[in-house]
Amino acid sequence: MRREAAPLRAESPRRPALDRGRSLLGPALQLVHTGQAPTRSALTGALDVTRATAGAVTAELEALGLITVDSRPAGGGRGRPSHRLAVAEDGPVVIAAQIHADGISASLAGLGGQLVEPVHLPLPTATDPVRLLRAVAETGAALARDARRRCLGIGLALPNPVTEPDGTALAALHFGWPSGTPVADLFAAEVRRADHGPRARTELPSAVANDANLAALAEHRHGAGRDSRHLLLVTSGHRGVGGALVIDGRLHTGSAGLALEVGHVTVDPQGRLCPCGNRGCLNSETDPDALFAAAGLRPDPALPLLGQARELAAADTPQARAAVEHVVDRLGLGLAGLVNILNPDRIVLSGLHLDLLAAAPERLAAVVADRCLWGRSGRVPIVPAQVRHAGLVGAAELAWQPYLADPQAVTAA
Repeated sequence: MRREAAPLRAESPRRPALDRGRSLLGPALQLVHTGQAPTRSALTGALDVTRATAGAVTAELEALGLITVDSRPAGGGRGRPSHRLAVAEDGPVVIAAQIHADGISASLAGLGGQLVEPVHLPLPTATDPVRLLRAVAETGAALARDARRRCLGIGLALPNPVTEPDGTALAALHFGWPSGTPVADLFAAEVRRADHGPRARTELPSAVANDANLAALAEHRHGAGRDSRHLLLVTSGHRGVGGALVIDGRLHTGSAGLALEVGHVTVDPQGRLCPCGNRGCLNSETDPDALFAAAGLRPDPALPLLGQARELAAADTPQARAAVEHVVDRLGLGLAGLVNILNPDRIVLSGLHLDLLAAAPERLAAVVADRCLWGRSGRVPIVPAQVRHAGLVGAAELAWQPYLADPQAVTAA
């Protein structure tokens, strides 16, 4: 993944406002994109510039079709009323796509973390890397062809580790892909093959990343992780467990993009067998399959697994409550270990873990606090995720990143 925009720098008083503002276009767009600058006054303060420079920056972003500047002043407050800023509702879009263990999702996404209603499709019969990635690329291309807005790129969230910067997939346990599959290159080739229609950028940039990393990015920019400096996200989707850490606005991905494989933290050495070959991993002890196993039940193979697990977690029966308590205890052990190592200031739970938190919030918090090195006085807030389809929203962030860094790149052919 590309790095975030460089830290904001004070303007030079010796250059015209527009020239000074060009280096601030990216930071300014990101502030509007994440809702941190709803007015020109707020943008002026966040960038630490004059009104003239802020006006030049917003005018340039508006001319690029990325934001709107409403001259009607925002109400309230002291001093001169300020213009409203918002992302352009008719501005360009990117394609966001996600591969799940049992399906494909895709959507168009404008700035501001807003998705057009996603489409969800079953996996193709053949799930080898080329044919599965081709199905994703073609699904996204169909959305771009039908859109009336210009398409600038595509981002893909994958349910397995992805190395940086080469973009190879490791331990693709769901599909049996060879370790080291060059997924970024294969996906780029399929995107080039697809017909995105006349309104799309000619050379459509593509990028891939781990779904948990992208969900954490989405929550930090648009959801429950806002204002957190050390955000830990832990999630369980259709199968398995993922995690990610955002530090001061940037994903911590390690030396090769493989950090925070939290699913393989051991929470029960005698527990269920994990696809990685070990026993009792968080991955195999706190996902939907684990909840059904704890309840002594089997899910209906004809129905989505995650939806059934959520219904079970919310069920008010002794059998369901006992299963929830069993899985919550395992989840709490894993979270406590992560807290001791990472010292986050907030934990966001999503997927099935969000439902487990709702079903037993006090029990989960107590297990974490009891096992945490700092005890109850060091309790870390554990909060539910807020972003719907966070993996897709994060994939959109991935696709938007080149333009958040350099908004003028939207003018490329």
